[in-house]
This record gives sequence, structure tokens and C-alpha cells, in this order.
Amino acid sequence: MQKELTYEVSIKLVDRILPESGRVRKVWELLNSDVETQAYLKMANVFAVQRLKYNDHGPVHSSIVAGSALAVFKILTEKGFKPSVVVDGVGDMEDAMVVTLMGAYLHDIGNSVHRTHHPIYSALLTDRIAEKILSKVYGNAEKMYMLKQEVMHAVFCHDEAYNCLTFEAACAKIADGTDMSSGRARYPYRIGKLDIHALSALSIERVELMSNETRPLAINVHMSNETGIFQVDAVLGQKIATSGLAPYVEVRAYVKGKLLAVRTFETTHVIRS
Repeated sequence: MQKELTYEVSIKLVDRILPESGRVRKVWELLNSDVETQAYLKMANVFAVQRLKYNDHGPVHSSIVAGSALAVFKILTEKGFKPSVVVDGVGDMEDAMVVTLMGAYLHDIGNSVHRTHHPIYSALLTDRIAEKILSKVYGNAEKMYMLKQEVMHAVFCHDEAYNCLTFEAACAKIADGTDMSSGRARYPYRIGKLDIHALSALSIERVELMSNETRPLAINVHMSNETGIFQVDAVLGQKIATSGLAPYVEVRAYVKGKLLAVRTFETTHVIRS
């Protein structure tokens, strides 16, 4: 029987799962060293955290989501899923991982303009950033421009209002929903934000991604109390439902180690596997 893959969602996950691929590693290094990218991510938190009192949408969140997206990508491809970049002849498996990584890392930079319509601003900012980063890896080739459009799609579709049309975008979107542990909500809570979003997030202790026999991807959410189920249903659930991979994902919620609920989130739009 195939050994189960299990990854805990954390800031260190991207380094643990980053492949030996020269292209993927090079893109990761370029993203982290690019002054423009890092400035936009920091400004995303100025707007989201400092001005709107939301949870983290900056460099830490981006890194966590990037690692989780690669973990989802690895779990599902080892179960036989084919990336859209490969299926549709845009690129190879490494290129698909590059798109997944960049889409996940850049998805929230539009918050540096405004929270309202931020998926649109994120995609527009990604246009220039992705071209700058990808050209250093692929040169000024047709493939570079095609991959750039794939990244822009993944960035735009991270919001639950839009359906993902690619496997890569789906991996990034699901990963975005899994970053919901208490660390993201501590600042709003400290300044007195006591709504259900803050309280439910504070109850999330850790999130795990793993391969599963019932459905290819299992997301285990460990909580200190039942309020965390709001995060599962209202945040993660909406991401999964519009990812295009909902039929292949199962969410299990635990309170102090005891199984509280098993959730599946169906949708009529399904990305071919």
C-alpha cells in the first residue's frame, strides 16, 4: 500500500517540500529577494492588519500558503492527478510547480491597494512581477508569457467568488484556506477584536495535509474548542467548494484529539483529474 504523505501547515513547510528542481528553487529565491514583491506583501499587511484589523496577509502568510500549495500538489499528483499545465501542453511538471508556487505566494499582494476587489489588483500586480521573475528563468520566450497567464489565473481565482479552471490554481486556493491557525488572528484579538472570525481562528491549533484512502486529500483541523468549526465551514469550505477539486477533498475537525465532524464540500464545477 502507498505510504501516506502528511504535512503540517507551517512557515517551514515550503523549505521542507521545495523540490530539487532548479527552476522551482530559482523562482522561490527570486520571489524572496525581489524588492518590489516584498514591498507589496508588507504593504498588504499595512492595509489588512494595521488599518482594517484583519489577520495576516503578508510575507508570512504568503510563505505558508506557498508551502501548503506544493504539499497539496505533491499529494494529489502522487495519487495520479495531472496538472493542467501538463495536460493542456503549456509546460511540464516543473513548470506546473512553478505556477502553483507563484500563484500561492502572490495571491494576496492586491491587498496593498485595497481589500475590496483585491483579487483583481493582485492579478494586475502579478502581471508585471511574474514577467520579471519568469523571464530570469525562461528568458523572453513564448513559454514564459504562457506561464505568466497561468500564474495570473491562480492569483485571481484564490477568492471564493471565482471558480478555478486549473489544477495549479486549485492547489493554491485550497492551501490559502488551510492557513487558519491561531497565529494569524493574534493581532486582531490583542487589539480587542472579538468577532466570530477572531475567536474561531484562535481555537485552531494546527492543520495537517495528508493523502487519504476515502478521498485523495484529507485536511485535518485540530481545535481547542468547537468554535473553530466556523473557520472550517465559512473559510476553508468556501475555498474548497470553488476550487474545482471539491469531490477529492475531505476535511476532518478534531477537538482535543476527538473527531468532531467530517466535512465535504461539493460543487458542480470539477477540474479533470
